[in-house]
Order: sequence, then structure tokens, then C-alpha cells
Amino acid sequence: MSWVSRLFDARDTLVRLILLDLSGLGYLLFGAGHDGTPPTTLQWVLAVAAFAGILLPHRNPMISFVAQSALLAVAFCLVDDATINLVGSSWMLFEVTMWAGRLRTVGWCAALLVAVHVVDTIGDPFGQLTSNIFGLIVVIGVPLLGGMVVRTTRELGQQAAERAVEEERRRESEGRAARADERTAIARELHDVVAHHVASMVLRVGVARHVLPGLDPKAAEVFDDVHRSGTTALADLRRLVAVLRDPNPDGVRDPALTAIDPSALPAVLDGAVETARRGGLVVEADISGPLASLDAVRGLAVLRLTQEALTNVAKHAGATAHARLTVAVAPDEVTWEVSDDGGANPSVSAPLGSGGHGLTGMRERVEVLGGTLEAGPYGNGWRVRTVLPAAVLGDVA
Repeated sequence: MSWVSRLFDARDTLVRLILLDLSGLGYLLFGAGHDGTPPTTLQWVLAVAAFAGILLPHRNPMISFVAQSALLAVAFCLVDDATINLVGSSWMLFEVTMWAGRLRTVGWCAALLVAVHVVDTIGDPFGQLTSNIFGLIVVIGVPLLGGMVVRTTRELGQQAAERAVEEERRRESEGRAARADERTAIARELHDVVAHHVASMVLRVGVARHVLPGLDPKAAEVFDDVHRSGTTALADLRRLVAVLRDPNPDGVRDPALTAIDPSALPAVLDGAVETARRGGLVVEADISGPLASLDAVRGLAVLRLTQEALTNVAKHAGATAHARLTVAVAPDEVTWEVSDDGGANPSVSAPLGSGGHGLTGMRERVEVLGGTLEAGPYGNGWRVRTVLPAAVLGDVA
């Protein structure tokens, strides 16, 4: 902030008025009385009243202005040299012009000061009257003009600052949009790469399943399971990229792009449990309540949480571990839990916390739906649990 701006800042009003009072005191001590006579007692009384009337209510320029105008009217009637009171009233008009909330207030103050001067000139000869009226340009016009310049400069500065803030917000918004576009492009490229390799693996597994003669039934079952898993992964990839591309410009997405059909949830969840069992896990499923009554988004969350949790049990507790899946659907909430006994490695203290982003992804998915994920040791194993506020299908339709 420049010294000029600081000089007319609201925080320094008291400093300005103290300097004004000191200037008036210097005038009385060294400049009053052209014939060498000192100021009269009445002049000192009016001057001290003016000094106090400026300093005491310095936070309210309107009160100071009215006090200075009243003292000026008295000075015009009682003393010959009203310079102190004249300067005080003019300066407070300047302060009011700078800080008044409405310009109408400034107009009324200027009219009051003009009235005081005009009343004082009643009865003067025409020439002196004309001179006094032109003198109003100095004692009223200059403070008004100076105050309006400062006021306008301050308002323009505020507008420039607001525009700068708005421009910064716009740049941040554009930056976020650019980053989102970049992430979308990367996701599409990742899909193209991953989908290509997954499709290749699925194709080769299918070919191997049919060209190997005398294939053992258990090996054939493994080939079929890998083929199904690869096909499901491809479908999930396509669904994810369809969501990222957001083909609907109206912002209304097809629920099939972001969720599963609620009526299909029980079968899909059973399929996830069977997949874990085929991998060697002993999974006990306790599912109660109408799963089909869940909305599509929460249904997908229950499925994804189950898949991630069972995968991590197999990964960290071992393929021979015993796991328990509990899903309880109530009218106002869904309780989901997966726990294990630690399997062949019961000393593992945080199976979901080592490597990858499984626990982080599960927690983010749960928090989006208004729940909180609890994860921690449970006996010799590990437990992951959450309670999701439920929205039945009829509520979201």
C-alpha cells in the first residue's frame, strides 16, 4: 500500500485528525491575528471545542461533521476569525464524502454546510455576497471533489481485487477441468492397454480349453473360471470407461453405467462368494434382508466391497483361510462385514493395509455413500465392517 493510500485509509482516521488538530493549534499560536493580537478567549473556546469534536467521535464522521457545522455557525456570529471552525467543517465534509454509506448522505451534508455559509452572508453588500458565494467552491467544492476522488479510487480498487479473486477462481476451475480431462484420457488409454491384454488372455484361455486333448476336468474347471473372470473384467472396464466418457450431455446417466440391476444383486453376490470358494477359501455367507430392495449404487458398493475383501483375505491370510460374509439389510441401513480367522498366517496384523490401495478404495467408496469403514484385527484374523445408510429402490426412483 502506497503512503498516499495509507494516508486516506480508514484505519488511520485518528492520525489524520490529530494532524489536523495540531495544524489548527499551530495556526492559533503562530498565525492568528494579522495585526499581532493573540486569539481571544472565545476563539480559544471554539477552537478547543472543534478539536475535541473532531477527535472524540473520530469513528463516526457524521457526528463530527454536525458538531463542526454547529460550531462554525456559532463562530460566524461571535468571532471575526472563524478559520479553525471553517477548516474543521470542510475537512469533516471531506471525511463524510470518503466514508458515507450512501451518496445521498453526502448531498445532505453539503447542503447543510452551504446553508450555514449562506445564512452568514445575508445582509452583506452584493459584491461581498458574490465573493462569499464563489468562496464556497473552495470550502465545500474542494472537499467534495477530493472525497469523491478517494472514494472512487477505493471502490475501483475493491472491484479490481474482486475481479482478481474471481479470475483466480476461474483459473482454478479451468485447471481442475483440465486435470479431470487428462485423467479421463489416461483412463481411456489405460483401458485400451489393459483391455487388449485381458482380451488376449481370455482368447488364449478359450483356445487352450478346446485344443488340449484329454483335459482333466479340474483343469478344465480352472480354465473356465479364468475365462469367466477375464470376460467379467472386460465388461467392468467397458462400463468404467463409458462412465468416464459421460456420453450423456444432459448429465443424466444410465444407472447401468454406474451400478448393477438391483434385482440381480443376490445372484451376483452369490457368484462372488463362489468365485472365492473356487480359489480355496472357506466362505460362510450370512445374508439377511431383501437385497433387491437396495438402490443400484449401494448394491454395487456391497458387491465391490465383498469382492475386494475376499480377495484380500485370500491374498494375505492364505487360500485355506476361513472367511465369513455378513450382509444385513434393514429398512434404514445396510450392515456389511467380512472377517477371517487368519488362516495359515495369523500373525498378519493388517492384511488390507499392506501394498496396493484396497483399504483406501473401500473407505472412499463407503464415505461417498455416507458410511464409515472400520478395519482392524479381529481375533487371530482381520475384520472389515461398515454400516451404509440405506435408500430403498422406491426412494431413488
